[in-house]
Amino acid sequence: FILTGITDRAELLAPLFGLFLIIYIISVAGNLGIIILTKVDSRLQTPMYFFLRHLALTDLGYSTTVGPKLLVNFVSDRNTISYYFCATQLAFFLVFIVSELFILSAMSYDRYVAICNPLLYTIVMSQRVCRLLVAIPYLYCTFVSLLVTIKIFTLPFCGYNVIRHFYCDSIPLLSLLCSNTQEIELIILILAAFDLISSLLVVLVSYLLILITVLRMNSTEGRRKAFSTCASHLTVVIVFYGTLIFMYVQPKSSHSSYTDKVTSIFYTLVIPMLNPLIYSLRNKDVKYALQRTLNNLCSIFHYV
Repeated sequence: FILTGITDRAELLAPLFGLFLIIYIISVAGNLGIIILTKVDSRLQTPMYFFLRHLALTDLGYSTTVGPKLLVNFVSDRNTISYYFCATQLAFFLVFIVSELFILSAMSYDRYVAICNPLLYTIVMSQRVCRLLVAIPYLYCTFVSLLVTIKIFTLPFCGYNVIRHFYCDSIPLLSLLCSNTQEIELIILILAAFDLISSLLVVLVSYLLILITVLRMNSTEGRRKAFSTCASHLTVVIVFYGTLIFMYVQPKSSHSSYTDKVTSIFYTLVIPMLNPLIYSLRNKDVKYALQRTLNNLCSIFHYV
């Protein structure tokens, strides 16, 4: 296949390569940092940071699925991608992007239990429950990914092999199929609607119950602390869901190739970069954990 990429203007290729290289490096460093910090720091061994680690893992996963190939295409003469690499890219992208929806909803439920049922928090959000809330979405998303990818790539493609995108996504690929695509389009529509609505419903219900609980609090300090524990997650939820809704819920008449590419860049590369920054800048525990880790490393190097 031939990917049209982000732009065909030669004078923009070098600046865009530099920009996206910086974005991808920050994204990888930030998400790897979150994964390592929440794994090694003893004070971050709580359900909240367990889910944050998996959020960083999914961010790292789908940005790495798209980012390196995009960067190569900026410096390559031909923006080509092999048949099997295209199928692999689509499969991994779907696994990670859909998993993020359900991990964000699991994080919302975690915040609901922490604020609305603090005395039962350690019992309700046990290690077993946390692992199930992550394992089930991963298994489900793997099934969805394989179903969609196999359905698309077992159908015959026409001679026209230009994908009007910068990575292998399901919608641009459907336009290249020769056979009737009604079945696969219906499958994608049903799965996408279920994934988006079910996960968003959990988020909305959780935050509605949190809001009711917070408004009933007599202490202003208690309200402030409750809101501060949700601020980072709520920011991430608004940015991520807002982008997806803008991308997929707007009418077809409003769609344009340029707008879709810009929106795709935002949720495939920019959001994975922003998430670690949001949690680092707005979360004291993460900042203190980073300081402790850096101090320990400095002490080790000084001793050596």
